Amino acid sequence: MPHATVTVDFEKPIGTVSPRLYGHFAEHLGRCCYNGLWVGRDSDIPNEGGFRTDVLEAMRAMPTPLLRWPGGCFADHYHWRDGIGKVRPVRLGQSCGLRVEEDNGLGTHEFLDYCEAIGAEPYLAGNMGSGSVQEMCDWVEYTTYGGKTTLAKEREANGRKDPWNVKLWGVGNENWGCGGHYSPESYSLEYRRYSTMLRDVYPEIEMVFCGQEKDWNERAVETMKNHTQLLKHFSIHRYWIEGGPGAPFTEEQFDKTLAEAHRTEEFVVETREILDRIDPERKIGIALDEWGMWHADARTWGPDGTEGYCDDYTQAGTLRDALAAAVALEGFHRQCNVLSLCNLAQIVNVLHAPIMTRDAEFWLTPTYHVLRMHTPHIGGKALSVAVEDNSKVSATATQKDGKTTISIVNRSYRDANGVLLAGLSGTATAEILHAAPESQNSFTDPNRVAPKRLEVVQDEEGIRLPLPPHSFATVTIG
Repeated sequence: MPHATVTVDFEKPIGTVSPRLYGHFAEHLGRCCYNGLWVGRDSDIPNEGGFRTDVLEAMRAMPTPLLRWPGGCFADHYHWRDGIGKVRPVRLGQSCGLRVEEDNGLGTHEFLDYCEAIGAEPYLAGNMGSGSVQEMCDWVEYTTYGGKTTLAKEREANGRKDPWNVKLWGVGNENWGCGGHYSPESYSLEYRRYSTMLRDVYPEIEMVFCGQEKDWNERAVETMKNHTQLLKHFSIHRYWIEGGPGAPFTEEQFDKTLAEAHRTEEFVVETREILDRIDPERKIGIALDEWGMWHADARTWGPDGTEGYCDDYTQAGTLRDALAAAVALEGFHRQCNVLSLCNLAQIVNVLHAPIMTRDAEFWLTPTYHVLRMHTPHIGGKALSVAVEDNSKVSATATQKDGKTTISIVNRSYRDANGVLLAGLSGTATAEILHAAPESQNSFTDPNRVAPKRLEVVQDEEGIRLPLPPHSFATVTIG
């Protein structure tokens, strides 16, 4: 059996793995918000204030440190006042090519109260495409101001006396495309106007600038070079699209997916190098606020896109997706001093979802288990890791509260690998996630892919564990 040696460097910590790197994304798209998170207070499905109880409990357990809402492309069609008060208009909504009737049952109060219930920091995406500076200023005041203004009194009349703690505000979404087809120069000028007006009154909030790919970002950075004081977070998105359909897939498509997930880190590094031209002290963080799998059978564009597809953006969630997420998270840890926040797209039913529902049915995807198995890393010190003797094994390590946690991916489609955690000793507990690459959970078979206890062996060289092909394991020592 091939083997790999994993060596952790405790002398050179990279930085702290912020809880914000484990954020999620809930958009009014498909069945993510409606019939995913939200079923309404009168639903026969068990709920707390209109939110599905099973989903709520799963999000608490995962955990969910950060949640972005209401979009996505939907954000630049959304007017926040439609979603407050007892009487709410039904609007024609649009997101990612889907046109729907939006009843605004899930609005500002509901979402922010939900964030408090699950322990998530809220991240609100404002409307630049069809909104105004004043509209966004009013939303910030309505949610965060604790004084006696008309908007603060209106919030209290609607059931919330104390303001919420909302620090993160996106100034539009993908404004190079669905958010208005701005040029980088025109968006930057608009952003400067928005951020100036907002900062004048609310200096404590953190605004997120919309970026894209290399050329767009270079031009945007050039336009912002004399206004870096207005920049706190620079947003980029990365979806993995080269792996064909969600299932079935070939070994080649499996390998392409994991390689593409690995290259996410390269995109982060490239973006940081562009920002270094105007921000050598690295005060501006990179917000990877949409990332994950977008399979060919859930889109019309890109490689092998499905012609005419316009459904609810539900796709298969297999072990392959979970391993790809684990590979990406390794890069997030290595770049934890560069990344300021990350949001997996999306939390329920849509795209790379860790949670699935169908009517009253509920189940967890393999990606959910990978995220839960990463919980010990959150808030820990990221450590440098070297993997020798095997290019198919990768790993990440953190240290927190006197314990060391190492997560390892066997990226090989076919081969098992023995792994030596060199020089490590102590009380060790381990879990493994392993099944056939195309395996996925369902309501009738919810534990087809689920973590299991993994036995490890200690000797004079360190801790040894066996990794079957296409598997993920987490070991905690101490």
